[in-house]
Amino acid sequence: MTKADLVERMAEDAGITKVAATAALNSFMESVIGTLKKKDGKVTLVGFGTFSKIRRKARKGRNPQTGEPIKIKACNVVKFRPGKKLRDAV
Repeated sequence: MTKADLVERMAEDAGITKVAATAALNSFMESVIGTLKKKDGKVTLVGFGTFSKIRRKARKGRNPQTGEPIKIKACNVVKFRPGKKLRDAV
């Protein structure tokens, strides 16, 4: 499902225009991004799941083309943990 498909589905289900559905979806995404940028950012949607930010440590890797060892920098990554309702549905 693409963003356009999701916007269309949201508009149909809520009985609103696609423009309003697009605005709502963009607002949701910006809110999640803004929250996850914070130090202890975490977004919990009960029954659906939790978005959280974790710090991945620096580590050693290997270039798959040459086999040469490389250093991979530490970085923040987003983790999603599905809620019970979502797990049971899938």
